[in-house]
Amino acid sequence: MYNAIQRIASMPRIPLNQDQVLRVKGLAKEIADRIQNFIDSHSSVSTERTILRLFGIDGTNDQEIPLPNRIVDLLREQNLLEQGISFPFSAACLKSRRDTQTTAEMIDRGEIILGDYDGISISKIREQVSVFAAGAIELLDSTRQRKQRKREQFPMGAQPWKYLIVATGNIFEDRTQAISAVHCGADVIAVIRTTAQSLLDHVPYGATTEGWGGTMATQENFRIMRKSLDEASEQAGRYVMLTNYSSGLCMAEIAACAAIEDLDMLLNDSMYGILFRDINMQRTFIDQYFSRMICARAKIVINTGEDNYLTTSDAIEQAHTVTASQLINEAMARNALITDEIMGLGHAFEISPNVPNAFLYELAHAQLARELFPNAPLKYMPPTKHKSTDIFFSHSMDTLFNLASVTTGQGIHLAGILSEAIHTPLMQERFKALQSINYVFGVARELGDEIEWKEDGFIVNRAKTVLGETEKMLEEILELGGLRKAIEAGKFANIIRTFEGGKGFDGVFLKAENYSNPVMEILSKEGVIV
Repeated sequence: MYNAIQRIASMPRIPLNQDQVLRVKGLAKEIADRIQNFIDSHSSVSTERTILRLFGIDGTNDQEIPLPNRIVDLLREQNLLEQGISFPFSAACLKSRRDTQTTAEMIDRGEIILGDYDGISISKIREQVSVFAAGAIELLDSTRQRKQRKREQFPMGAQPWKYLIVATGNIFEDRTQAISAVHCGADVIAVIRTTAQSLLDHVPYGATTEGWGGTMATQENFRIMRKSLDEASEQAGRYVMLTNYSSGLCMAEIAACAAIEDLDMLLNDSMYGILFRDINMQRTFIDQYFSRMICARAKIVINTGEDNYLTTSDAIEQAHTVTASQLINEAMARNALITDEIMGLGHAFEISPNVPNAFLYELAHAQLARELFPNAPLKYMPPTKHKSTDIFFSHSMDTLFNLASVTTGQGIHLAGILSEAIHTPLMQERFKALQSINYVFGVARELGDEIEWKEDGFIVNRAKTVLGETEKMLEEILELGGLRKAIEAGKFANIIRTFEGGKGFDGVFLKAENYSNPVMEILSKEGVIV
């Protein structure tokens, strides 16, 4: 297999000030650590529902309420949620003498009362908690091991991985498009999630055939697509990765569903939901942490959303905000045990084509990201903001994007589609996108190895400028009082959010002294799994 990391290490580098690189990394770590203090003392309803899913609970009741939601809501009604769901649910299982799914159904029907510990010793409950937690960890380990075996049988394609979206709204139509894309060379299939699912405070259940701008993210939909891609991988002779979204009000829950069904990547950002979906800041910080711990153990690549900043901000003037966010996302991901090889930090090719030397700016930004995060499979997004209904010009823009990506050694390359500004792309348009990528990646595969960056040239000076502005921004964030205050001041994407505003705030709570999340405790204690 083409070894992207070895190639990146041998590529000519921009002469950045390495002391400055260490300083910006240190500033980002301090910002992340301040937020971590808050995360460690709080939990949320969605984090507790995730524990139930990892304990094996799924499905809905006769009112179509997901059982994890129902169980957590019942405990909350008794004002007992602050201790966490693990202990009272384990006690309920001891009372029922049944498996977790059956016990959840009995609780829903009122046959067992959560928080009733009569006749059960505390030691027995703790023992049961340990058994369930060990089962959850085994579940996360098994998905990692299954994926590893698949990749050993069918080697993965060369980076940059060709990432193609499907978004029909119907999982079965998505499946057809995905299989077609695999045979045209796609390395990653991303099932775009239906519009506004991030605002749902539950995970929908079952296979779905209707969506708006995408398809519902459900565990059954994950299973359907993963099965089809496994079959397509065997036919193509290479492993094809599957991506979905875990942003929004159910970050950790969807991460758990994704792990169960062997997904390879998840859109997972520490700030995206806050800024672009008005998800409460506290809720997002808490849920992204647990979701990333799950991804770390299951070896699911996280993709961050810095590209979205450039949809509301100028890509030249605000380039440093992208870099600052990447550094903060990296630091927060490290706190959640995410390792470099599964850290898909995001950025985008979004400078106006009318700007003189726009391509040089793009190369500078892409090369800066590559050097700041040399071992990460950076996720590079195509031009969208400045596309029009002129499909031929759009195709030209995408071709330059393809060239920038392979030249600077990006990791995850999202295919630019010529009809981006017109409609949901047709299969033929996706084919043309992959055809262009295959051509450019083939003829320019080692172009970056041949380039030496002019020491006092445009690209080097631009990269140094952005790094300097990034350092200044990170210092300002700390002077303001940290990430919370920076977001409240609109430092990212010119969007202002408040600490107690936004959706999902009512689902956040302070942990009691006897709070327990045994899955998180094991993950924290055992550390990084290689």
